Amino acid sequence: MSNASERADLRTIADYQFGAGAGEGLFAGDIAIERSSNGRPQQIRVDGERIVSFGLDGRFTLGVRGGRRLRDALPAPQARVIVGDESEPFVRDGKNVFAKFVSDVDPEIRPGDEVLVVHETGSLLAVGRAELSAAAMRDFETGMAVKVRHGASEQ
Repeated sequence: MSNASERADLRTIADYQFGAGAGEGLFAGDIAIERSSNGRPQQIRVDGERIVSFGLDGRFTLGVRGGRRLRDALPAPQARVIVGDESEPFVRDGKNVFAKFVSDVDPEIRPGDEVLVVHETGSLLAVGRAELSAAAMRDFETGMAVKVRHGASEQ
């Protein structure tokens, strides 16, 4: 498979997983594709920093750099769970997001989706996996909304 067709395939998968425009945003510029022993794409990096990992299930998991790229490529609130000042330092530090602190959320989010956790100002706080649906995040007063994988330093 040529590099151009592989990049097109990765963009298509990202558009399917995150929404139209995600693939172009994630994989713009000079990306490096690290492969597993069988030649399958596994880690995708830019300047040595991980954008995404490509899982055996055919889905991407985001790195912080990928989260920033995705945030810039997609209109709010797409792929986002939004929290306020009360949660910011904890989430940025890699702590999980609880439903009672969610101030807004993309209505399309389902449990298991890869999501961005952003502050109300739009800054990226973390990337992780949704544990609840968007409706449950809005309605519940207890429970983990997002299992944070990586907190994002200031930027």
